[in-house]
Amino acid sequence: MASTFLDLLKTEFSPHFFTTEANDLQVYGKDWTKVYEPKPLAIVFPQSTAEVSAFLKLCSAHSISVVPSGGRTGLSGGAVAAQGEVVLSLEKMRKIGEVDTLSQTLWCEAGAITESIHEHCEPHGLTWPVDFASKGSSQVGGNIATNAGGVKVIRYGLTRNWVLGLTVVLMSGEVLCLNGSLEKNNTGIDLRQLFIGTEGILGVITEATLKLSPVQKESDVFFFALENLTAVFDLFEATRKSGFLVNAYECLSSDCLSVVLQNRNLSSPFAGEHAQYVLLEVERPETDSAKAKLESWLETLFERGLVQDAVLAQSPKEAQNLWAMREGISESLANKGLLHKHDIALPINRLHDFIQNWTRDLDQNYPGLKPYIFGHIGDGNLHVNLMKPERMPVLEFRTLCSKADENLFAWIQKYEGSVSAEHGIGLLKKHLLRYSRTEKEIALMKSMKQLFDPKGLLNPGKIL
Repeated sequence: MASTFLDLLKTEFSPHFFTTEANDLQVYGKDWTKVYEPKPLAIVFPQSTAEVSAFLKLCSAHSISVVPSGGRTGLSGGAVAAQGEVVLSLEKMRKIGEVDTLSQTLWCEAGAITESIHEHCEPHGLTWPVDFASKGSSQVGGNIATNAGGVKVIRYGLTRNWVLGLTVVLMSGEVLCLNGSLEKNNTGIDLRQLFIGTEGILGVITEATLKLSPVQKESDVFFFALENLTAVFDLFEATRKSGFLVNAYECLSSDCLSVVLQNRNLSSPFAGEHAQYVLLEVERPETDSAKAKLESWLETLFERGLVQDAVLAQSPKEAQNLWAMREGISESLANKGLLHKHDIALPINRLHDFIQNWTRDLDQNYPGLKPYIFGHIGDGNLHVNLMKPERMPVLEFRTLCSKADENLFAWIQKYEGSVSAEHGIGLLKKHLLRYSRTEKEIALMKSMKQLFDPKGLLNPGKIL
C-alpha cells in the first residue's frame, strides 16, 4: 500500500513535492524530543493551501496518516512520525504579506520563521510579540498549533492573543477561512481557537493573520540576588505593585546559575553566592520623575530586605550578558549530564507552596535526585530538571525518575496546575493528561477529534 501511495504522489504532484531520502526522513521525522526513533514513509513539501488541500484529500481517500511539521522545535514529540506516517512540512510556505500599519496586522503563511516576521515588521515600528530562544527556526504555524509562550508572557500573553485569523485545512481536504482580520466577531463559537494549541490533531494551519504590537521601548534589565524562595515571591509582589511595565520576571536557583557560569566560562555578577536569583526586565522610564521613582523603589527593596544584592545592566551588551545567565540554563544543564525534564505550570499564587512541598517530598523519598528549577514566575511556568548522579546507572536513574514523577504530578494535580506549560502534550505526555484534565474534558476532546478527523489520520496518537 505504501509503494502504491508513493506512486500516486508522483502522478498527482510535481517531482519535487516529496522525498524518501534516508537523511530527510531522519531530519523531518522528529522534533527536539530525543525519545522516539523517526520512521516516516515520506516527506511532502506543499507550496500553497491548495496543495495542502489536495494532498490531505488524497491521504484521506487512501487512509494514509499525516504528521504536520513546522520548525520541529517542540519537546513533547508532537511532530514525531514514528509509525510510517507521511510528514507534511510547511517550510516552503513562507510568504509574508505587507504590514498593514492602519490595522496593525500582518498576513503570512504558516511556514514563515518567527524571527523573519519580527524583522519584516521592525521598520514599521511594529512586532509580533511572540518571542523565545528558538525564534530563528520556529515557524508561525507551529507557534500557533502549540500556543507557544516564551519569556515575555507576563506582558503579552500567549500566542493565541496575537492571532486574528486562520486558514485551516481539514483531513478531508476542506479549507476553512476563520475570522479573517476581524478584531471583534461575536457570531457564535470561535472555531479559530479550536485549532490554536491543539498540535495539529484537528486540522493543518496554512495561513494566519497576525495581530501586531508597537515595538517594545528600551528596557532596564536587573539581576537580583535573594536570600531564599520566599523572597522571590515577595519581590514579585513588590514588582507587581510598583506601577512599572514589566516585560519579564525570571527566577533561577543557585545551582542553575552555577551550572551556567561553569558551562559558559562566565563570572558571577555578585561577589558571594546566594540561594536564589531573579532577572527583571522593565520598560525604561522616559521622564526624570519616572526615573526617580524607579530609583526610589530600588532603594526600598534593600531597606525592606527583599534583595541582598543587585546589578543593573549599563549597556545593551551587559543586558545581553545578564539574559545569557537565564537563557543558557537548558543548554548548560544538558551539557553537564543526563536530564529528566518537565515543563509545568501552576497558579501563580500557589507556586511558592508547590515548590516547597514538592522539593521537600523529593528530598525525603528520592534523596539521590537533585532538582534544578527555573522559570517564568510571572506566568506560573516552571522548568523542572532532575540530573542523573554521576555514578548512577542510566536505567536506575530513569526508573527512579519515573517513580518520582508520580509524586510530582500528584502535587501538580493537588494545586490545580498543568502538566505542560509550553510544549504541549504530543506523544511524551499524553499518559499524564489526566492529572490536568477531567474525564469529561478528555471525552469532549475525543469527540472533537472524531468530528474533525473521523478516521484518526491527522497527527495520530498525539494528545489523546
